[in-house]
Amino acid sequence: MTKNTLLALALAGAMLTGQSLYACTGIAFKTEDGTAIAGRSIEWGYYDLNSKLVIMPRGAEFQSYTSEGKKNGLKWKGKYGFTGVALVYEDFIGEGVNEAGLNAGMFYFSGYGSLSKYNPKKASKSLADMYLVSWILSNFSTVEEVKANLHKITVVPIGYEKDGQPLPTAHWRVTDAKGGNIVIEITDGGKVNVYDNKAGVFTNSPEFPWHITNLNNYVNLETGTAKNRKMGDTELKSLGGTSSLLGLPGDYTPPSRFVRAFFALHSAPKAKTAVAGIKQGFQILKAFTIPIGEEFAPGQEAPNMPSATQWTAFSNLSGKEFYYTTMYNPTIRKIDLNKIDFSTVKKYVLPLENKTDPGFQEIYFN
Repeated sequence: MTKNTLLALALAGAMLTGQSLYACTGIAFKTEDGTAIAGRSIEWGYYDLNSKLVIMPRGAEFQSYTSEGKKNGLKWKGKYGFTGVALVYEDFIGEGVNEAGLNAGMFYFSGYGSLSKYNPKKASKSLADMYLVSWILSNFSTVEEVKANLHKITVVPIGYEKDGQPLPTAHWRVTDAKGGNIVIEITDGGKVNVYDNKAGVFTNSPEFPWHITNLNNYVNLETGTAKNRKMGDTELKSLGGTSSLLGLPGDYTPPSRFVRAFFALHSAPKAKTAVAGIKQGFQILKAFTIPIGEEFAPGQEAPNMPSATQWTAFSNLSGKEFYYTTMYNPTIRKIDLNKIDFSTVKKYVLPLENKTDPGFQEIYFN
C-alpha cells in the first residue's frame, strides 16, 4: 500500500469518526411524466474533502481493501459503467448513478451500524463498507437485483480504532429508474436489514424504521397559514404564512432533517418534467445547507470554507443524467450518461470543484 493510500484510508476513518460534522439529507421522487429522481447533500465541516468526479467504464476490474491495509478483499469485474462522486479516495464512491439508471449512496450511520468482524480467512468474500456503492453501481440495474445479491458478500469495516473497535460505518440508499427505493442497514455485528423507503427521505442515525415512527409526532402539522381564533377574550392571530407548520424542527440533527425534508418533499407541487424535477430537488435541499460555524462549539476555529455542505447531487434515473452543485459554484452542472460510450471510455478521476469554472457548460467524456 502506498503512503498516499494509507493517508486516504486514515482520512476516510477520520471522516466517519466526525459524528457531529458529517451529515447527509436525501430525497427521491417521481415527476408527472414518470421520471424517477434521487438526490442528496453531503456535509463535512472540518476541511475541504477535495471530492473527485469519477467516470468508471463498463468492464472495470475492482478489488476491495480490507483492514489488513491491502487490496485482498472481494474482487469483481463490473457489468455497468457509472459516474459518481468519490470521497477522500477515488475508490470510495459516496454517490452515483450507472448506465442502467440505478442510483446508490452512502449516508453516515454512527452509533447504530455494526458490521461483521473482518475474518482474514474469508477475505475473498469481504467487501469494505466504503466500496459498497461501487459494488452496487457496477453490478446491478434494479433494487430487486441488489436485494437478491446482498447475501453473496460480507460487508466489513474499512478499519479499526486503536482500541480495536471498528470505525463508524454507513447505511445506504438505493433507487432505480422504476421508482424502487430501498434502505440497507447492517446492524448487530452483520445483520443485513433492507427496508422499502416509501417516505422518499433519508438522513442519518438512528435506524430508518425509527425515523418513520417519529413522523407520527408531527401529525398535527399542515401546510398553509393557521386560521385566527378567539380564546376567552383574547384574539389569537397568525403572525405570518406557514404558521400551520409551527413546531416543524429547524435544527440540523438527523431526526429533525428527516422530518423537515419529509414535509418539504410531500408539500411541494409535483413537477411536470424531468428538468422541472431536478430544479425542484435542488431547491428543496437548499434548506439543508449548513453554513460554516453553526456546528462548531464556541472557541473552536472554523475552517476557511464557504459551507459545510460541500456538494449536492441529483440523478435523473429515467433519463440517465447526473447533476451536481458545489459549495464554491452553485450553478447546476450535468453529465449525460447517454453521451458516454461506457464500452470504450477510459476511467476519469477529476476534481469535482474548479473554482475558475463558470459552470455553464455541459461536461462530455469520449
